[in-house]
Amino acid sequence: MIQPEKEIFARNELYWGHDFQKWLQNVHIAVFGLGGVGGYCVECLARAGVGELTIVDFDVVSESNINRQIIALNSSVGKKKTELWQERLLDINPSIKLNIIDDFYQGYDLLKSYDFVVDAIDTMRSKVALLENCIKKGIPVISSMGAGNRVDPTKLYICDIADIEDKNAPFTSNVIYQLKKLGIEKGIPVVVSREKPFVMEKISQKENIITKSGDNIEFTKITPSSTPFVASTAGIYMAYYIIENFKKEFQNG
Repeated sequence: MIQPEKEIFARNELYWGHDFQKWLQNVHIAVFGLGGVGGYCVECLARAGVGELTIVDFDVVSESNINRQIIALNSSVGKKKTELWQERLLDINPSIKLNIIDDFYQGYDLLKSYDFVVDAIDTMRSKVALLENCIKKGIPVISSMGAGNRVDPTKLYICDIADIEDKNAPFTSNVIYQLKKLGIEKGIPVVVSREKPFVMEKISQKENIITKSGDNIEFTKITPSSTPFVASTAGIYMAYYIIENFKKEFQNG
C-alpha cells in the first residue's frame, strides 16, 4: 500500500523515477525573496519534493501584490510572507524541513550546506551581495533579472550572465556593472527577458527598513509595472533549471 506522503510525489516518480525522488529529499535549497518570482519558484521546488528549504524575506503582503503573488489574497494582506509560506509549504509536504529567515538580506554569511541558492531579490545592494557571496563560497546560484515592466512570458530565457542578449535594460545593466567591479563577469545562470521593459509612469520613493539586528537600511524603491504572467513564469523556469541540474548530477553519480 502506498503511504500518503509517497502518494504526493507519485506523478513525479512516473517521470523521473523513485530513486531520484528519494534523492531530492536530501537536497537543501535557499530561496531569497518570496515575491512574484521567488514565490512560484519555492512552490515548484516543494511540489518537486525538495527535502529542505530555507526561505528568506522581510516583507508583508500588500494589496499591490495580489495581481501576481501566489500567497497574496485579500485575506492575507498585512501578514508576513515567511509565515504564510511556512504554513503553505507544510500543507504541501508535511515532511519538508523548513528554515525561516524573516529579515532583510544585507550580505551576511551563507551556509555552505546549501545545494543551490535562488536569487529572487529586487533590491540592488542585497542582490549583488548575495551573488558575490555565492560565487566566493562556490554555491550554485540562479538569479532572476527582468521580470518587472514586462508582459510576455514567452520572451524569457535562461543563460549565463555573460551571454545576456541585451545588457542595456536598466536593472540588468546595473547588476552587471556592480558585479563587474567585484571581478564577477560570468558563471551565474540568469532568467532574463528579450522583451523591452515598459512602464507608463515612473514611481520611486524612499524606504526605511529596520533589520533584526537593529540596522536602519535606507534605499530608493522604484516601483515597476508588473503582470500576472512574467514573474510567475520566471520562478517556474528557475525551479525547472535547478531540478534539471540535480537530475544530471544524480545520473552522473
